[in-house]
Amino acid sequence: MGANHNIKRYGELWPDYRIEHGLKILEQLKQWIIISGGWAWHFMSESNHKEYKHAHDHKDIDIFVNPKRVPQVMRVLLEQGFQKVWTRYDYLPSQENFRRYEKTDWLESGKQIRITIDFFESASVETITVNGWTIVEPKTLLGYYSNIHSSDKCWAVKAAVKLLEQGKNPVGNALLSKNPLK
Repeated sequence: MGANHNIKRYGELWPDYRIEHGLKILEQLKQWIIISGGWAWHFMSESNHKEYKHAHDHKDIDIFVNPKRVPQVMRVLLEQGFQKVWTRYDYLPSQENFRRYEKTDWLESGKQIRITIDFFESASVETITVNGWTIVEPKTLLGYYSNIHSSDKCWAVKAAVKLLEQGKNPVGNALLSKNPLK
């Protein structure tokens, strides 16, 4: 589980390049993947929301891939320069066959950016479609915060829990990207 947030840092935004580079690879993989984690909350949020760091985790991109679609996804990742990165989780028994891929890009400013994709295989993920994106169903996604995802303190996760408890659909709800202190 994620550490409590430093509320003094609420209001910090993800840099535009982080979102742009994430969207670039997601667009190329879109037809074969299911989006999970912070990017799932991103797509479930209102259009044109502010990219607050504490609302959605964009440090990495979490995806599920049906085992039948792994070759297509791997082809794109390798063509785009992603490489396998070994983690401590690679040797743990898992039903999801976890692996991580990373790529380093250079921004026009000369700064490096690392794009990390956490890749899980599964043929049985409950999904929804939001604006053409296949995303893990919200209740299922919340269940992953006990074993796959760690940022359970983000605003979107907390808001989704409350909304679902009230019998409300979190998709498109402004609370998924709203600062809870305002």
